[in-house]
Amino acid sequence: MRPGLNMLEQIVKCIQGEDYFYSEHARNEMEKEDLGEIRDDEVVEAILSGKVIENYPEDLPYLSCLIYGRTSKGRPLHMVCAYADDIRKVIIITTYEPRPDRWIEFERRRG
Repeated sequence: MRPGLNMLEQIVKCIQGEDYFYSEHARNEMEKEDLGEIRDDEVVEAILSGKVIENYPEDLPYLSCLIYGRTSKGRPLHMVCAYADDIRKVIIITTYEPRPDRWIEFERRRG
């Protein structure tokens, strides 16, 4: 990670520079989302407006985090992202629309 940047800043910088890619799992989840297909532009909008709500420092091979953000139309999305230092790219591991019955204001897990 570049000195002086936190994980979200690094992720945003990569998204803005189009230095990211989706895992196969993320692509499948986006296509099959129960609440409607998630488009690439929605993921970008949500990450750019997002905030980290959970960190996963034990994830391998890269640290990852859960980002909550909204699209320009207000659709809430969650994205698990990792920054790959060795290739200087963001990996979007998964993305989904959080269910209100499982999340408090889409930011904290229920129970």
